[in-house]
Amino acid sequence: MRTVRPALTALSIAAALALTATACGADDSGGKEEQAQSSDENLLDRITIPEELDRRLKEHGIDLDKWRDGAWRDWNRDKWLREAQDFVNPIIEDLWNPDRMRGAETPPDRPVGQGIPDDAGVTDATPVPVPARPVQAPYRTEAPEAGKVFFDGPEGSMVCSATVVADPANPGKSNLVWTAGHCVHAGKDGGWYRNIAFVPSYNDSARPGAELESAPQDEVAPRGVWWGDWAKTSEQWIGEGSKNGGRGAPYDYAVIHVTPEKGGTGRSLEETVGSALPVDFDALSAQEMDAVTATGYPAGAPFDGERMFQCADDPGRLSVREDQPTMYRVGCTMTGGSSGGGWVAAGRDGRPALVSNTSIGPVPAGWLAGPRLGSEAKAVFDSVSEKFAGR
Repeated sequence: MRTVRPALTALSIAAALALTATACGADDSGGKEEQAQSSDENLLDRITIPEELDRRLKEHGIDLDKWRDGAWRDWNRDKWLREAQDFVNPIIEDLWNPDRMRGAETPPDRPVGQGIPDDAGVTDATPVPVPARPVQAPYRTEAPEAGKVFFDGPEGSMVCSATVVADPANPGKSNLVWTAGHCVHAGKDGGWYRNIAFVPSYNDSARPGAELESAPQDEVAPRGVWWGDWAKTSEQWIGEGSKNGGRGAPYDYAVIHVTPEKGGTGRSLEETVGSALPVDFDALSAQEMDAVTATGYPAGAPFDGERMFQCADDPGRLSVREDQPTMYRVGCTMTGGSSGGGWVAAGRDGRPALVSNTSIGPVPAGWLAGPRLGSEAKAVFDSVSEKFAGR
């Protein structure tokens, strides 16, 4: 690819990029949200709190009874926990029912921020848009590691994409999920999102949205709902991440440790879905890599968030700041909701591995960019893996 130095000026990049606007979806319909909240109140009488989380909730001054009664919707700054050790995410059974999942898939319109400085790094020519292609159903056969992340924020219920990844501390029995940092934490102006849950092989049969209105839970979530009992993102994302403008994007990744909502058979997430991808923290450069495949559940028009799509392209380079790592970039027409979805390429050993995740993209859609994973990303991953080693 032709190298451009620095063809993208601060203004042109800022006008092109939107972080969660293109890579994350939120429910923007007031009526739908009111119905969901009314429904939530009937569901919050069942809540499962592990002892460790119960203790930490009390340390943060959170009244469990009030939390059960809907206090998790309180997003004032005093109660928006933001530090790494602050993460709490008690299970609320049946909160993420099929109706609420569908209601979390329409992204609102958001202005693009003006936060990207002059590109003084290396940026290749803008890639040609690659039309996203639908993944063949059943997803559990074609892309068993892929799924959707659901969570609640001040603007309502939101959605991202994610990938089951292998855990070296628990070989063959991983409970780790890889996604984008902005799918679990709001960055410098916020804190941890709430009610974070992962649904592998969401809508496994690729049914149209209209048909899902009457679909049972085991068809929408055939491998169950898995709640995050711990999450970790980079300190760089927490310190400088922004909803738009690309700030913090080179460090926009996260690892979630999950547990089944219903308890189940004691099988791990990896055993349940039948697969987990290794994470390559020493991946080939964009110039060396032949092709990468990005997977996700795009929710912004013309997509509806109900079906899984992929884009395959030779990656190029995108630099948003000279003092931060250069990102991968591929041509792709996926929109909001695809954020956090895994990028898979052949590793140095020739086997498929996760090498990045969707972080930012332009409006209108035409390409996606994801962080190149290095030592910082490995430190995030290792901290979660080691925390749950042997269990």
